[in-house]
Amino acid sequence: MGKYVQAQRKGKSPIFKSHVRTRKGAVKLRSLDYAEKQGYIRGVVKEIMHDPGRGAPVAKVQFLNAYRYQRDTELFVCTEGMYTGQFIYCGKKATLTVGNVLPLNQVPEGTIVCNIETKQGDRGAFARCSGTFAIVVTHDEDKGTTRLRLPSGGKKTVPSTVRAQIGIVAGGGRTDKPLLMAGRAYHKYAVKRNCWPKIRGVAKNPVEHPHGGGNHQHIGMPSTVAMDRPSGRKVGLIGARRTGRLRGVKKTAQDKD
Repeated sequence: MGKYVQAQRKGKSPIFKSHVRTRKGAVKLRSLDYAEKQGYIRGVVKEIMHDPGRGAPVAKVQFLNAYRYQRDTELFVCTEGMYTGQFIYCGKKATLTVGNVLPLNQVPEGTIVCNIETKQGDRGAFARCSGTFAIVVTHDEDKGTTRLRLPSGGKKTVPSTVRAQIGIVAGGGRTDKPLLMAGRAYHKYAVKRNCWPKIRGVAKNPVEHPHGGGNHQHIGMPSTVAMDRPSGRKVGLIGARRTGRLRGVKKTAQDKD
């Protein structure tokens, strides 16, 4: 009997959990309320902060509570051009300005948006990484849906009532500069979770990995593996429909609309 492979240990061991002690909090839009559904509500950017383990900066936005004598603080994704002291307007009747939050049915086609909801009121799901954005492609008013082009290049249809922030997420170009040395990669991942360095299976011993051992580093078996294999054998390309390079241009979803 060999050792447990690392993928099995990741499911069970607590040493692979996210490092969240220094994080600032979950980045979300405001909870959907009457003010946003019918008109708008104004907030002010109090601070722009670095969130450890996140590529994009986050903005601390303060709103007046509509029902109690208190202020509500929300953490928003920081868009390019946002500054401290800026007024942020959220709601159906907010203006189309960078940083504001509007429902997609109030946004014209071709607008660049980020931090978009999947379902109304889920407070943001798509295009939240540094430098990312989605584009509003078309509105289908009969069905009440909107088609988006996501950062991956894929298209997605969402209800037109979902909210989105206007603009591009700040911190773009982060991956253009090479890490250059292992020390920088170490600190980058130390604040995220224990997922670096990754040792290749062929570089291990047979006791530690199905691809280990042999006089030259080679897999020595098909790299594809079935979905229903035992967990210690599920390494490589699991349940692969196809392998190899993607050749040629995909002419389905890209050029259709």
